[in-house]
This record gives sequence, structure tokens and C-alpha cells, in this order.
Amino acid sequence: MRGPAGTSSGTDLAALRRGFRAPPPESRVMVRWWWPGPVVEEAELARELEAMAAAGIGGVEVAFTSPVAPCADADEGFLSDVFLRRLRFAAERADALGLRLDLTLGSGWSFGGPHVGDDHAARCLRWDEREIPPGARRMPVPSGWPGDVLVAAYLAEGSVQEVVAEYHEVAVRDGAVEVPEGTGPRRLLLVTSSPTGQNVKRAAVGAEGPVLDHCSRAATEAHLAAVAAPLLAAASPELVTAVFCDSLEVYGADWTPALLEEFSARRGYDLRPLLWQLHTPGPASEEVRADVTRTLGELYEENFVVVVQRWAREHDVLFRLQSYGAPPATLSSYRHVDLPEGEGWGWRSVTQTKWATSAAHLHGRDVVSSETWTWVHSPSFAATPLDLKAEAHEHLLLGVNQLVGHGWPYSPAGAQAPGKVFYAAGALSDHNPWWPVMPELARYLQRLCWLLRQGEPVVDVALYAPSADATRPPPATGAVHLDLWRSTRTRIGEELPAVLRESGYDYDLVDDTALAEGHLARYRVVVLPDVHHLPPESARRLAAHVAAGGAVVAAGGSAEGPGWARVAAPQELPAALGRVVAPDAVVVPATPDVGVVHRRTSGTDVHLVVNTGPAVRAVRFSPRSGGAGWERWDPLTGESLPCEVVDGGVALVLHPYEAAVVVSHGTPHGGPDEPRPRSAAEPDGAAVLAGPWTVAYADAPSAAAPVAVPHAWESDEARRDYSGAAVYRTTARLSAVQAAGRVVLDLGEPRTSDPGSLDDAGIRGASYRVALAAPAGEVARVTVNGVACGTAWAPPFAVDVTRAVAEGENTVEVEVLSTAVAALRTNTEIEEDLAAARRAHGWRCTVQDLELARRPTASGLRAVPVLRFRSS
Repeated sequence: MRGPAGTSSGTDLAALRRGFRAPPPESRVMVRWWWPGPVVEEAELARELEAMAAAGIGGVEVAFTSPVAPCADADEGFLSDVFLRRLRFAAERADALGLRLDLTLGSGWSFGGPHVGDDHAARCLRWDEREIPPGARRMPVPSGWPGDVLVAAYLAEGSVQEVVAEYHEVAVRDGAVEVPEGTGPRRLLLVTSSPTGQNVKRAAVGAEGPVLDHCSRAATEAHLAAVAAPLLAAASPELVTAVFCDSLEVYGADWTPALLEEFSARRGYDLRPLLWQLHTPGPASEEVRADVTRTLGELYEENFVVVVQRWAREHDVLFRLQSYGAPPATLSSYRHVDLPEGEGWGWRSVTQTKWATSAAHLHGRDVVSSETWTWVHSPSFAATPLDLKAEAHEHLLLGVNQLVGHGWPYSPAGAQAPGKVFYAAGALSDHNPWWPVMPELARYLQRLCWLLRQGEPVVDVALYAPSADATRPPPATGAVHLDLWRSTRTRIGEELPAVLRESGYDYDLVDDTALAEGHLARYRVVVLPDVHHLPPESARRLAAHVAAGGAVVAAGGSAEGPGWARVAAPQELPAALGRVVAPDAVVVPATPDVGVVHRRTSGTDVHLVVNTGPAVRAVRFSPRSGGAGWERWDPLTGESLPCEVVDGGVALVLHPYEAAVVVSHGTPHGGPDEPRPRSAAEPDGAAVLAGPWTVAYADAPSAAAPVAVPHAWESDEARRDYSGAAVYRTTARLSAVQAAGRVVLDLGEPRTSDPGSLDDAGIRGASYRVALAAPAGEVARVTVNGVACGTAWAPPFAVDVTRAVAEGENTVEVEVLSTAVAALRTNTEIEEDLAAARRAHGWRCTVQDLELARRPTASGLRAVPVLRFRSS
């Protein structure tokens, strides 16, 4: 069984330094590789895999999605012989290139397809309420839609204008409801189990059909036999690291045929007489709703998660899962998963990513991934390397140590520039003009992911996930809560987790199962967020935690226990926690922009300190761990530099969206490998490169023309829709003194920008976009006197050119690489092909936010560069 490298608790400082400089390949970023149609060609599959490997990408998760152009050959559909041969080709080619390959066990999401009949389809309850007169009657059961099954019939006194006090079940015999004699108007309520009707979203040709019932073992096993088995056999288990299931989006599925029987066995009372309280408020509505949610969650865990994991192990591959959404997956359902995965950025919030990393910490999973860049900077091709870097930081701060980029769209050879796109999300492929810097970004992220796999996470606070409260209040729709993560996040709110992180405390979510399994010992304190309903077993576990020397702090709520502390509001939490354990990481001045995540290994403490905002932050970072030796490690270069500690803290100046690794260890000297300090002197001179400048475009490199800088090439009508590269060239005369010292080319200050909203800037849902505009849009590659000096794609947008300058005249070239948005703006093929695909295969998706590509872009050298000098 292949698997990503996990943690090492005994790595010494010298080994950490070596690993940071040259991390092993297992921690490289992966990408979700969309195969639209799924019509692909072997030559292009090979080309794209080779491009990924060359860019430092470490693997792919193959995903089979809806067509973006007509599929002319019916023999190329999902699970066809042609398709399966090409899947095997891709697996073999990936293996030859040293790339990991994960396999999605279905097309689109959630799992389902043509093999799913009414007996295995996701189901929901449908309610039909009618007012009837007093007389006795036999009412034939309505035939309904195919697959409908009458579950029960209930009768209540009064008209529809009255508030119902209670319903009573009435008999159903021989296809008719037997309504007894009454004395006045009544209300008859029929409850029917029906297929939800939901079909697989974004299904490939040949994969269309209903979503399966994830609470049914038979449905899961049928899917594994019909879809998963041929996929894995084609790819070969020897070439696959993990099989994968995407986020659970089984909408409205509040029923499964075995629910009544399973509910009675698990909850200890009969649901049937009370079922009407899922529709109409009654005396036991809250308890019934909570218990139905709990039962559905258990059935999902036992009949889907456990079944798929067992199947994966039988086939010698790992199981990677996003276990949140509907059905109501609990946090502890991840304990049956080899590789937990989340999604969603926001280090101060209870995201799906925090859901997954918490479970990984609780259940000893060393590697935890996130679906990263899901909605990055819409429309497709608008994302910049800085967008990708900055959003990745948010995931790392949540505890992730494996990034799965979302994603790389397969694009056939000869497609109109900039190539095909997935219907939503970024297009993170070599069709981006800025792609030449991807190896640098990939190496940067690889270093950080490797480092965050070393040792153990340092987390002091267990934040209780109040499932009993989160599922209890009846929603306005009358349905049970089916998305337990979402209702838990709503219950906890945004303020409390933000206060914890900003105060220097990291936390893991813990649910009732985690408490019952005894996972509290690693935490110093448990925080209960506005808890009113605490299961008795959880209350006993909390009492045992206090008796063993731990602490419990109730933040609001009415739940009580012996020895608990209590605060009325989240803002009071830091003081209450401080009486138990000092903050792990204090940042002064406090700012919501700077976050910290901490790992400890073999006497060495590693802190990733990140500025998540668009302004420079000068802070003092004071970790609780202390240490005799302190170093700052640069994730971009792998360099290690010693830090000066003043009053127990390290002074850090963090540029916008910059990350620093602060390492403390037990001895004043780190050994023979110890880094040497570098001068931090301020610049003592500068030369503004006012020109004259010329510009030459990549499609006409010999046609250099004079240009005034600052310059946006879209100002030239002939270049308004140009995506690509342009070389700006000037000369600079340096004195002997200037050339003898350190020389840095400063491309200018970034301009703060409003990341905007859905209406005006493509910010959709959990979308991410930095609030900065780069001085060179979007990437600069600097060459001086023919010597390649480096790139600038993130603040401080400066490149050291010391080794290339000389006394006298120097030729300075700044090659600017844009995004592909302008090419997207002029692309006609995407919409034409999609329209043709709809005519051939039906309406399966809408490419979102394409109209945003029509907004003006400003590519080029957007500021006047400056040479800055430091004496040697």
C-alpha cells in the first residue's frame, strides 16, 4: 500500500534544517485533474502530466466530470473500454514520472449513476396534508411518483386554520387509508418516502443517474461493484495511492428504508407514532429531530464510510474522504478514514478544513489534506501566484499539511487559448502565462507541508462540538438538520473561535464520540460554546477530565458541571483560559491578520507565523515554549537565519501575505550546521530607473518600442486583449561604490485593492482573493546584464541583483507575465462548445462568472522600479 509520508517525532534540529532545505517529494502539492466528458487523448494526458511534474506538482486526483464539448464517439463514455484504457495509460505515465495518483470512485458528485434504482436511491420524506370532513371513509393511497412508498398516515382534530395539538396514526390496509368516524373537521397527514430525485451533479457522459443512499450498505456495495471496482482495476491498485470521495452533497435526504427499525434499536423508542413531529411542531419535536439526525449520521458512518474503507483496504489502497455535509456526518466519522480532507479557508473560523484537521489530531492521522483554491479569484484564469500562496497559508494555519489544488482542467491540444475550464474554480495549469514561477511556489508550499508533518501539533483547547444543540432547534423548512458541520458552525458562531486564535490559543473540535473514546487527555482545557443539552456520557467524561487536573470553561449556555469555570461572552475567554494555561503564541500588538500554528518535535518548537492581511505588520512574537536558540527560516529559499530575542519575544516584520517559520531549540547554538547572521542594514542609497524604457512582447520579441513607465499594455488598443509576457528594458549606470555593495531591484509598493463582492469582483461564497495589486502585473522575472536574478510575485516585490551588477552601465530587463484573463475575454470556443454539449448531452453546468473576464485588466510594469543599495 502506497501512502504519503507522515510525521516524525524524533527529528533532530540538523535533520529538520536539511529536510526544510530539500523536502522529500511526498509533501508536494497535488491537483484535482478534471477529465471533462470524459473524452481525453493519451498524447495530451502525457503532456499534462509531464508539465505537472516539471512544475513541482507531486500528484493528481483524477476526477471525471461533465462534458464541455460534444462527445462525438459514444464508445468513449464513462467506464467504456476506451475510457478505461486511457485511465490505465494515465496511471502508468504518472507512476513513471514519480507522481502520486488518487482515484475518485465515481463521476461528479455525490456518488451515484445509472446503476442506482429506486431501491438504492437517496430518499426523503414528502408530506401531504388535507382537511377532510367528519365521516368515516377508506381513502385510496395516491399512486404518486415512481418509487414512492407510503410510510404512515396521521389524523388530527380541527381545520387547517387551527394549531394542531397532536396527530394519531391511522391504519393503512390494502392500499387505502382507513379514516374513522369523527365529530368535526379533521386533518389527514400522509407521509411518503420518495427518491429525492437528485441526480449526480456534473456527471460525465454515461455516468448519469440518481445519487445513491449513503445510509444503505446495499447501495454502497452496489456502487463499489458497478463503478469503483472497474475504475480501480483499470488504473491498477499498484499505481493508486488512495481512492477518494468528494464532499457530501446529498440534498434533503432525510430518510432511508431501514430508519424506523434502526431508530428503535439505537434510540430505544418507536419513531413511527412521533414521525409527524418532523413536519408539525409537537411536544417532542426537538428530541425527535435530534435523534433522527443522530441515527442518520450513524447509518452513514457504518454503511458508507466503514464499507468503503474496508473495500479500499481489501484492494490495498488508502481511503481519502471529505466527511462533512449531508448525510449528517459527524466529526468522528473520520476515524474510519485513512486520509481526512477538508475544504474552505479562514483560519479564524470553524471551516470544513478545521473539522477535518481536528479529527486528524484526535484520531492520529499524520497527514491531513484540504481541497485548496476551490473558488479562488473568479473567473477562471484570474488567480495569481500570490492568490494561491495567500489562500494556502489559511489552510496551513488550520492544521493542513497536504494541499490538493482545485484544480487542473484537461484541455485538448488545439483548444482556443487559454484552453478549457471547469465550470467553476481556478484553472491552475500551464495555460497561465505566469506558470514559469509555479515551480518556485510549489517548492515553497512543499517545504511548509513537510515541516508541518514533523512532530506533533501543539493544541491546548478542545472546543466542544455541540451536536445535541446544533440539531435540536427546528429549522424553518421543517426538515431535520442534515449538515452537521454547518449547523455546528452556526451554533458556535464566528466570534468565539476568532477570539481563541487571536489570543494565542489553537483548538481542536471534539464531539461526543471523541469524548466517549477518551481523547481529552491531550488538551489542557475544554471550552463549551453556549451548550444547553449535554449528553450524560459526555458530562461524565468532562467530570473525569476535571478530576484528572484538566479544566472546563462554559462560554454561555445552561450546562453545568462540578469544577467548571464560566464566562458570559467570548471576549472573557482569554482571561479564563489564562488561569489554566498561558497562551501558546502571543503576538504584540494583537491583530486579526497574524496567525500562528505550532508543531513540536524532539526538543524543537516550530512555529509558522503568517501575515494574512494586505498591510505590513511589525510584531513581537512571544511563544510560550521559550528556548535558548532561535532561528527564522525562509520557506521561499530554505535559508535559516538566527533571531535576536528581546524580552522573551522575536521581532518580526511581515510583509503582506508573508509567512515566517520561527524555530526555537534547547541550546544557544544549533551545532555545526547553525546559520550565520545577515546584515539587516537599511538601504543607504537608491537610483530611480526613470528610463528611457522599451517594451517587447513575447509574440514579437524583436519589435521593441519606447514606452513610459508606469505602463499597462492594455492602454495600447492593439494589446487590449493580450495575455502573455512582455520584456521591459532600460539601463542604469552604477558607481564603483554602488556596485560593490548589495543591490536590490525594488519593483515598487503594491496597491491595496478591495477584493470586492459577488456582484463586482467574482467573490463567490468561500472565494479567495488577495486585497493587493502587484506593481508588476502579475509576475516579474528580472535579468541584469544577461544574468537571471530571480522573480517577484509576492511582497516585497524585490529581487537581489548583487551578483549581476557591475560598475558602469548595466542593462536591466523586467519580464512581466500576466494572467490569462484577456485571452479568456476573447475566447469564443468555450461557450460555443458548451452550447453544443448541451444540445448533445443536456444542461449539466453553467460556466460561472465568464462575464467577469470582460472587466478591464492592467498588465505590465505598473510602477517605476528603483535600485536600492546597501554598503557591504
